[in-house]
Amino acid sequence: MADLLAYCDPQSAAPGETIRFMVSCVGADRYRADIVRLLSPEAPPAAPPFREEAIDTAANGTYPGRRQDILIGSFARVPASPRFNGLDSFTLSAMVWPTTPRRGRQAILGAWSETDGGCGCGYGLMLAEDGSLEIRIGDGAGGTAVLTSGKPLQTRRWYQAAASFDANSGKLTLLQRPLADKTFHAHDTVAIETDTTVRPVASDGPFLFAAWRNGAAFGIGGFYNGKIDRPRLADRALSMTEIDALADDGIPNDLADTIVAAWDFARDISGETIRDLSANRLDGETVNTPARAMTGCNWDGSVHEWTRAPEQYGAIHFHDDDLDDARWDADFSFTVPEDCRSGCYAARLGADDAEFYVPFFVRAPRGRATADVAYLAATATYTVYTNNLARFSGDHVELYQGRLTVMDETDLLLLRYPEIGVSTYDRHSDGSGVCYSTRLRPATNVRPKGRMWNYCTDLFIVDWLERSGVGYDVITDEDLHREGQDLLDRYRVVVTGSHPEYDSKQMLDALDGWLRAGGRLMYLGGNGFYWRIAYHPSKPGLIEVRRSEGGLRAWIAEVGEYYHSFTGEYGGLWRRQNRAPNALCGVGFISQGFDASSHYRRTTASRDPRVAFIFDGIEDEILGDFGALQGGASGLELDCYDEKLGSPPHALIVAASEAHSNTYMLVPEEVAIPHGASDGVQNPGIRADMVFFETPGGGAVFSTGSIAYAGSLGHNGYDNNIARLTTNVLKCFVDARPFVLPGAEA
Repeated sequence: MADLLAYCDPQSAAPGETIRFMVSCVGADRYRADIVRLLSPEAPPAAPPFREEAIDTAANGTYPGRRQDILIGSFARVPASPRFNGLDSFTLSAMVWPTTPRRGRQAILGAWSETDGGCGCGYGLMLAEDGSLEIRIGDGAGGTAVLTSGKPLQTRRWYQAAASFDANSGKLTLLQRPLADKTFHAHDTVAIETDTTVRPVASDGPFLFAAWRNGAAFGIGGFYNGKIDRPRLADRALSMTEIDALADDGIPNDLADTIVAAWDFARDISGETIRDLSANRLDGETVNTPARAMTGCNWDGSVHEWTRAPEQYGAIHFHDDDLDDARWDADFSFTVPEDCRSGCYAARLGADDAEFYVPFFVRAPRGRATADVAYLAATATYTVYTNNLARFSGDHVELYQGRLTVMDETDLLLLRYPEIGVSTYDRHSDGSGVCYSTRLRPATNVRPKGRMWNYCTDLFIVDWLERSGVGYDVITDEDLHREGQDLLDRYRVVVTGSHPEYDSKQMLDALDGWLRAGGRLMYLGGNGFYWRIAYHPSKPGLIEVRRSEGGLRAWIAEVGEYYHSFTGEYGGLWRRQNRAPNALCGVGFISQGFDASSHYRRTTASRDPRVAFIFDGIEDEILGDFGALQGGASGLELDCYDEKLGSPPHALIVAASEAHSNTYMLVPEEVAIPHGASDGVQNPGIRADMVFFETPGGGAVFSTGSIAYAGSLGHNGYDNNIARLTTNVLKCFVDARPFVLPGAEA
């Protein structure tokens, strides 16, 4: 049995630009790669058949297979220096907040190696097998000294952790002291010492936090789960009084000469650098992006915005399953031909019975458009959902889906290769929420085949565009984030996918400015423009999500950790930041349910002359009582009109859905008191609204408010009222004649 995993970089390219493909092939000596244009997804029999178009390119061919491994787990490192590699005596100190203390030995900080010289070498402060604090020193020749507190640390509690060694006396000491908090948890301080003849000999390697060196594939192991704050290293054995002084901010004046390094994790929070406050300037870097802007040991709850009090956010939360980049070598590349049409493409890989698609997007030539219409690919949402393990492993999946969980090969591949990381819908192995996700790794669930969600579902819209007779270009969320309104200004119409859920401020600002200048938006989905995200300032494709107060959340951010580390912006729902999706597209998220989809019913407003173009040739009262996504056009996730949240008062609700099941529940932000009618059977407010309104500058917005809408477009070979209606809107929106705001005619 063969397995293929792969990803590409960049994900979007213009003619003349090159995309690199990184491939891991297990169980086969060779694999075949072909570049294809994707035109339609693999879908249920009632939907149009799967379509792809082979591209003739030199990139097509057979390549040697090889397995590429991934270093998963975050840590921080400081380059090798005689300042700490040559120490005879030392003191290590840090504030620690462990999250899995009883999960075996874990590194906290030090210059410790498990394998140098055939045995332990150097010195390191760590957690012991039973979760208690431990100090180890090794001479690399078989001599190792270990001192353990014997009292396991409690989970999610702050401790002062320190150890020292005096080479003159051979005395090894250890301090494990719980910090005072607002609970009544009882835990004693442990301060012990022992004598040893072993002397630490550190090899010429880096000083590490949350990991140690070993003989594993990447030479790194011992990953720690939890927070570390205020780590310190001194060049002699300090007294307990002096160790206590290290717990404060900065460096005590009387210890300045003995401090080798005093790292302040409250500096450069948005980046990867860790700063040393000592005169030695032993700065380092984080690896695999552990979580920053985390509350530190001194956070008092008075400030929640880390940029206002960074000194209270001097903790880094490390995880043994963090991943920001698979860091694979490229196996082949594809240079986009100058005459290549903009569209959705992929490298289709095959080896024996294994198949894997690596989607990418070809945009128009830089600086110009080739059509009046742009399809906006929701790459931010794809990245956030990448490798969604909770989709089938969550505690309540079957309850809210209203059916048994069905697993496919996508899910099995993720189970076989957990090192490719999980999504921001998952929790880390220590139970904390995953707030970072990257596109620089294999994505098992971003493909044209398999479960109908996000990318796969969006290809229904691509297929409809292909058949509409109207030309279009493809742009991506990441393109829009980086280039802003200038990118949109080349287009008269923007068409979204089925679920553009995650958006940065730059993306929303660009869409808002473009609409006010006369743009026309076709929002053909549900639960769009819902969560705020932040892109990493220097790492392409790395996205941050903070699931703060409110919203339908897979996990809830820790109190005080609601602001993005990348930008300092408040995370969570756009609705909580006065930018509810209703203000942009007229509708906003109201409910979700996954057992069955329903239909729309036309309203009296659908007879208004302003929207006559939408219903040209359509006499039906019921719209979309069919579809590939649970049997109807209204389902999965629904948006409705709400003037209180910014839906324009002049907007027309031309159709509204009805008859949803009791698995459709109100979103939490709509529930003030958790009693009363809150499901689709009892509450008529749970519905998808189809909305149209004009905007200043001659533009307009058409919104469908349903993820399932896309699955109805191709029903009966596109001979249906949903396809007809949507095409009517597209062709009218492409027309250059301006729309007029009601009341502005005079």
